Amino acid sequence: MDIPEALDHVRQNHQAVLATSRQDGSPQLSPVTVAADADGRVLISSRETAYKVRNLRRRPTASVCGFTDAFYGPWVQIDGDVEIVSLPEAMDLLVDYYRSVAGEHPDWDDYRAAMTRDQRCIIRITPRRAGPNRSG
Repeated sequence: MDIPEALDHVRQNHQAVLATSRQDGSPQLSPVTVAADADGRVLISSRETAYKVRNLRRRPTASVCGFTDAFYGPWVQIDGDVEIVSLPEAMDLLVDYYRSVAGEHPDWDDYRAAMTRDQRCIIRITPRRAGPNRSG
């Protein structure tokens, strides 16, 4: 599977598990909602105070395993380098992320206020590798 094919899967299926590394090197896994932007990066919304963000600031690399609503079936793994985009720069990205996952919000002012109140940020993953390329 190539990276564009994996990103197409993410654009259509938003359930995933994000893998980051704890300080001791062990994996930390988080269920997340994913999207993909027009530049071919995976986007995840998070709180600045989340452990996954702390882990990614220390070691900016991650893996995402994305799957369908049915869980069993097609899935992808995307590994890549991470950038954390914080507010206020993240606000337009958070709006685009919401639109790509859920469509139009009924009150964008309320949404923006909630993003600020919750200290949201965007985890942006630039893919280096995608798979699976074969089945076991």
